[in-house]
Amino acid sequence: MTHESRESDRREADDHSVRASDGRAGPAPDIRPGSLPDAEARRRVRRGRLIALGILLVCAAPIIASYFTYYVIRPEGRTNYGTLLEPLRTVGELRGTAPDGAPADLAGLRGRWVLLTGAGAQCDTECEHRLYLMRQLRLTTGKDRDRVERAWIVPADAQPPAGLLEQHDGLVVIRAADDAMAQAGFEVADGSRPQDHVWVLDPLGNLVLRYPLAPDASRMKKDLLKLLKASRIG
Repeated sequence: MTHESRESDRREADDHSVRASDGRAGPAPDIRPGSLPDAEARRRVRRGRLIALGILLVCAAPIIASYFTYYVIRPEGRTNYGTLLEPLRTVGELRGTAPDGAPADLAGLRGRWVLLTGAGAQCDTECEHRLYLMRQLRLTTGKDRDRVERAWIVPADAQPPAGLLEQHDGLVVIRAADDAMAQAGFEVADGSRPQDHVWVLDPLGNLVLRYPLAPDASRMKKDLLKLLKASRIG
């Protein structure tokens, strides 16, 4: 090899080293096969999980906040007039017949708010007053009146007077056994009977409120309007 050839090879090698050092060219870095794709895949998986967790927290936040407020903060300044029945419990099966003998039950009223009362063998003055209150309460809800039903539980052998039923158009009458309300979960603890009270059921069939004997109509109205305003069902 001549001196000129060796000199040319040396200059070419020097030029190659310079290009490699300034980043413009040079041999590829020594990366083990599969290492970069695996790391990138792991990063993408972690990112996807974080995004999914964030979406879940955003969706669950209102539910978490409501449970925290109710069970942890639990404000004592409630303004409901009726006795709030806690925990909420679903009314059990209450079946009977309508005045015309057709089958009737409370399950058929699901999907609506229900004002309910009962009666003994005869509907006395207090019984008639409860029916009047329920009718007027429903009327005072205005445009929401179609969200409210009224139910009257009477003894299985009772035949409500036609004149009384005419005064309460749309009233759902169920003739059932004397202990039907108690068996269905309408509980009282003051020695009175379940049929002597006005009750509120939600659209899912849960007992929500129980009103005292001789209840105050204006305060009952406030309760009902608050329930209808707050509810997204029924």
